[in-house]
Amino acid sequence: MQISTTARHCELDPELRLFVHERLEKLERFARDIVEAHLIVTAEGYRHEAEITLRLKRHEMVSREQSTEPRAAIDLAADHLEAQLRRLKEKRVSRKRNPRSNGAAAEPAAEPATED
Repeated sequence: MQISTTARHCELDPELRLFVHERLEKLERFARDIVEAHLIVTAEGYRHEAEITLRLKRHEMVSREQSTEPRAAIDLAADHLEAQLRRLKEKRVSRKRNPRSNGAAAEPAAEPATED
């Protein structure tokens, strides 16, 4: 996964960039097809807004959060993306487990006849 960061009207120190890389790499647990992650941190006065865009092979997910601290905003946005990825993974797993919905598997097996 390729991770890029952009800071608007502020500076991101190396410690914060390392935190971002570690936090976003954890998201690969939920989807192995993540191609790119892009973080944009914007500072406006006392407010910091973090926007994370994840590009998957067939999906694109975006999360925006605001906080007074940039680290908190990034963490909240990553939590929101994690929830989105969990839902996507559950959808993918449930689709694999139920490949057919024609009802053939739902019919009970015939019981052998017993003679008294």
